[in-house]
Amino acid sequence: MDRRWVGTDGIEVIPMVRAGRQVLRVRRHGGLVADCVSVAEVARLVDLADLCEVVELPRPRGYEAVG
Repeated sequence: MDRRWVGTDGIEVIPMVRAGRQVLRVRRHGGLVADCVSVAEVARLVDLADLCEVVELPRPRGYEAVG
């Protein structure tokens, strides 16, 4: 899984490359809010203190997903 951060009110921040430039894509409830070129731009849209990085833990050997 790639890096991403989630926050309150359905906020998600995902680093990505757009038109050859790295951006931080801000989404709310799945809809695009903005592609920001700096953390300062993200901070104008969301409270950075509310963001939490999503960390995928390694799965135990032989683990099978249910569902």
